[in-house]
Amino acid sequence: MNSSPVNEFILLGFTDNPKLQVLLFLLLTGTYLLTISGNVVIIVVTLSSHRLGTPMYFFLRNFALLEIGFTTAIIPKALANLATGQRTISITGCFAQCFLYFTLGTTEFFLLAVMSLDRFVAICHPLRYSIIMSGHICSLLVSSSWAGGVLLILGPAIALFQVPFCGPNTMNHFFCDNGPLIKLACVDTILLELMDFFIATLSLIGTLAVTVISYAGIISSILRIPSTQERYKAFSTCSSHIIVVSLFYGSCIFMYVRPSHSEGFDFNKGVSILNTVVTPLLNPFIYTLRNKQVHEALREAKRKICTRSWGK
Repeated sequence: MNSSPVNEFILLGFTDNPKLQVLLFLLLTGTYLLTISGNVVIIVVTLSSHRLGTPMYFFLRNFALLEIGFTTAIIPKALANLATGQRTISITGCFAQCFLYFTLGTTEFFLLAVMSLDRFVAICHPLRYSIIMSGHICSLLVSSSWAGGVLLILGPAIALFQVPFCGPNTMNHFFCDNGPLIKLACVDTILLELMDFFIATLSLIGTLAVTVISYAGIISSILRIPSTQERYKAFSTCSSHIIVVSLFYGSCIFMYVRPSHSEGFDFNKGVSILNTVVTPLLNPFIYTLRNKQVHEALREAKRKICTRSWGK
C-alpha cells in the first residue's frame, strides 16, 4: 500500500456553486462582523458602567469574550477559503482550530453553568448574594471554567494529534471538527471515538445537569413569591440565560452526544452553522434586548460620547 504522511487537509465547505459561494461569503462576513461588534459592545458597556458592576455582568462579559474567540477560531478561515476558492488547511492549522474550538466551547459550558448558579443564589438567597458571590469567588469560578475547558480537552487533543494521517485528506466540513478528522486517521480509532463521546457527555450533560438543578430551585422559589409582578421580574432576569442555554446545548447535543454513525456529516454541517454562526450572533441581542440596565448603560455611554464630541 503506497501512502505518505498528510501535510494538509481539504475542506469541502458548503457548496460547489460559485454564485452560492459569493452569497455565503457575504452572509458570513456580515454575520461575523455583527457577532464581533455585538460582543465587543457588551464587554465595553459592562466595563464602563458602574450600574453593571454585578457578578451577573462580570460573567456575561467573560462569556462575550469566549464567544468572540469561539467564532473567530472558525469563521475567518471559512471566509478565506470562500474568497480564494482554496479549500486547504495545514495539518497544524487544522489541529489548532480543532483544539481552540473544543476548548472554548467546553469553557462556555462551564461558564453557562456558573451563570445559572449565580442566578440561583441571586433569587434563592438574595440577602447573602453579595457575600456568596464576592469578587474573589467570581474570579475563581471564571478561572475554574477556563481551566476545566483546557484540561478536559487537552488529553483527547494530544491523543488525536498523535494519530497518523496518510490519506485520504478530504474532509466533508467547513472547519476541522473532530468527527470527520478522526475518520481520516490511518489506524483504528474506536478508543479515541469512545473517549470523545465520554468527554462530550461529561461536559455537556454534566454542566447541563447543574443548570437544570439550579433552575429547578429558581422556579420553586419564584412560585412562592406572592406578588405576580415580583414573580415576573424575578423570572425575567433568567429568561435570556434560558434561551442561550437552549440554543447552545441543543445544537451541541445533536452534534456530539449521539452515536458517531447515526447521522451524516452533512447534518453536522447544518447544525454547526447554528452553533458557530447563529448562536454567537444572537447572544448579545438576547442578553440586551429586554435588559433595562443594559439599555440605561448604553444610553449613558451615548450621552458621554455626545458630550465629549460637543465639547471638542
